[in-house]
Amino acid sequence: MASPERPTAASFVPEGTDLAGLAAAAAACQGCGLYEAASRTVFGEGSSTARMVLVGEQPGDMEDQRGRPFVGPAGRLLDRALADVGIDRSTAYVTNAVKHFKFTTSAGGKRRIHAKPDALEVTACRPWLNAELALLDPEVVVCLGATAAQSIFGSSFRVTRSRGVLLPWPAHEEDGVQAPYALATIHPSAVLRAEDRESAYSGLVSDLRVVAAMLPDAAAD
Repeated sequence: MASPERPTAASFVPEGTDLAGLAAAAAACQGCGLYEAASRTVFGEGSSTARMVLVGEQPGDMEDQRGRPFVGPAGRLLDRALADVGIDRSTAYVTNAVKHFKFTTSAGGKRRIHAKPDALEVTACRPWLNAELALLDPEVVVCLGATAAQSIFGSSFRVTRSRGVLLPWPAHEEDGVQAPYALATIHPSAVLRAEDRESAYSGLVSDLRVVAAMLPDAAAD
């Protein structure tokens, strides 16, 4: 079992299984303390032959309730942005760096407020993301937001400096994952929070067009 000081999901990740097997095993994950308050594990979903994987930060309140990634307002905005660049979400695979919803509660206790996962929690959950990517073997991984990007590129990575650029996959022999490229952009929720939503949305779409150009027939797969 994982120690409290250095939590990890590694012991919960089964070997020699498919995506459905990973999802089933993840439902019982106690690799970090986030499982205690969250309603359920929210695993990734999408095409098992996806050429593109989109990685967000963590599930939100609605995702926690439904048990599916990107089904809330940010997910709907992501669907719209993908459609605008000619990518059908059903041909992609969507997941999160952290599989449990981390939150605080409002003063009245009736509303759950998103809380950013810390580095230990992201690291603890990385074995699940590694297992997903190893099975999918995508051509490109799109990191949505800073948490996802830093989980791939390291804590010094800044989305604002390197967004919208196809970058070589930062291979780490120990994680068993290889992908030709990764690209970082803002999280759809950042568009919803922006003062100038139109400009923020245009920036997201512009970044996704880079991926669409790389995968010109993605919508037809």
